[in-house]
Amino acid sequence: MGTRKALIAGNWKMYTTVVDGCRLALDVAKTAGNFTDREVLIAPPFTILSEVAHVLAGSDIIVASQNVCWAEKGAFTGEISPVMVRAAGGSAAIVGHSERRQIFGETDELINRRVQGALAFGLLTILCIGETLDERESGKTFEVLAAQLKKGLASLAVADMAKVVIAYEPVWAIGTGKTASKEQAQEAHAFIRETLGKIFEKTVAEQTRILYGGSVKPTNIDELMAQNDIDGALVGGAALDAESFGRIIHYQ
Repeated sequence: MGTRKALIAGNWKMYTTVVDGCRLALDVAKTAGNFTDREVLIAPPFTILSEVAHVLAGSDIIVASQNVCWAEKGAFTGEISPVMVRAAGGSAAIVGHSERRQIFGETDELINRRVQGALAFGLLTILCIGETLDERESGKTFEVLAAQLKKGLASLAVADMAKVVIAYEPVWAIGTGKTASKEQAQEAHAFIRETLGKIFEKTVAEQTRILYGGSVKPTNIDELMAQNDIDGALVGGAALDAESFGRIIHYQ
């Protein structure tokens, strides 16, 4: 992994209201400890972003929004602007999650606008990419990943990439209990890193953190993190339980 600092990110999706969300955040802060070789991030729902950020003030935990608009403000019903995320205490955003793509029809072009908007306001940006089961079974995994990377990162400069994290989440492994084997995950991560080198330059490929997301659990985190090109995890269900998430943060 070299100089890349591991990042363990918890995506709470559409779970938790203010009381249980704040309690969970405090429990995570307690278990996260004071690591110097890894970072911890949580992405609560928009409705409790400010409360969660408030209870985590003084901790090293990064607070992220689960999506973000490209505009500072305006007539965008149902969206959240990067300025609002910042004002609520967030410093990061997840963009292009497979649920946004699959359920809400977000395109690579739309996702690219979100990436650019997040970066314009200094948010650490986690760009999610990944193939469906059909795409994997028809041998299109690399083709899909390359296209999502190129389109999602379009118009970005090398300097912008310092604030970008890539999350590889095979759509067929999200919430299904299926996990890509450590070999499958490493192969995809190595390909993503190689592609970043082609889009930008070798230093970008070497420095960009690539997270694995897709049924990450306490039972598989150690073997995933042992892979050369896996720099962390984007955790869904297991992030809603402080003990499980704590074990993932404390991977060996």
